[in-house]
Amino acid sequence: MSEMKTNRPSSITESQIKALEEILPAEKIKLEEPMARHTTFRIGGPAEAYLMPSTEEELRDVMQWVHENAIPYFLIGNGSDLLVGDLGMTGAVISLRDLKGCTVEGHTLTVLAGTSMHMAAQAAEDHSLKGMEFASGIPGSIGGGVFMNAGAYGGEMKQVLTSVRVLMADGSFSDIPAKDLDLAYRHSTFMADTEENRRVIVSATMELEEGDQQEIHDLSADFNQRRRDKQPLEFPSAGSTFKRPEGYFAGKLISDAGLRGYRVGDAQVSEKHSGFCVNRGTASAQDMLDLIHHVQSEVKAQFGVDLEPEVRLVGYFK
Repeated sequence: MSEMKTNRPSSITESQIKALEEILPAEKIKLEEPMARHTTFRIGGPAEAYLMPSTEEELRDVMQWVHENAIPYFLIGNGSDLLVGDLGMTGAVISLRDLKGCTVEGHTLTVLAGTSMHMAAQAAEDHSLKGMEFASGIPGSIGGGVFMNAGAYGGEMKQVLTSVRVLMADGSFSDIPAKDLDLAYRHSTFMADTEENRRVIVSATMELEEGDQQEIHDLSADFNQRRRDKQPLEFPSAGSTFKRPEGYFAGKLISDAGLRGYRVGDAQVSEKHSGFCVNRGTASAQDMLDLIHHVQSEVKAQFGVDLEPEVRLVGYFK
């Protein structure tokens, strides 16, 4: 599911749920689960079924279940780049947040998809490995970081990633070299919404360099302090709302358009950093979507620049 829809249908039968309960413990299955609990925007209607596999085997069995039953599905990590519609999501939302852990061998860091970017950066620091400092303040998961080639402060996953382990649609596991992932600014081949691209990121392997642990710590701390100083962390958001348009900075365009602090309900262009749209408390998905559209319209009208959302719009909107 990668585009907005309305009138959310039901797609899972009681018999299919019973079959699911044979492969996943009951505590890892939540029906009509509010997605506001699982996105950093703290916005989103209910998922028809919210599933939480915690091992590769459970993930494989869940993916086999959705494929065999032709159930729509959506994979989620930390929910840090999502705006979920107020009417929620049909089918299965498969959370990878419980699939987490890091291993280090020499200069090689291997991280399960549900592990936070911060935890991965900390594991590298603990072993005096440099190259992951940029990730220490990114609020997403490693799986999401690979999916969108996440980056900050001049660093990005493309610079350190060597390979990705994926679960294929046929239930097999495969290792894909990073050079085959078409990594670019906020882009990877995993974004292609095609029948052939039904691969699930299970883990990522990074090749890092030996460094001085104190210097690594200090650089990470500097990046995190800059983030606290400049970004509106006091309110829920999905990070930068728009991609950086070539030759411009989205935040400056939005501010220059006179939109700093502009609100639609409790959805607001941050007063601290205009590149962020924040939830002041009870913003609906429609409020946030209307705000995004207004910002795009004004910036286009005043400067002729098209702002492309970095936030992914998913689910069913009113």
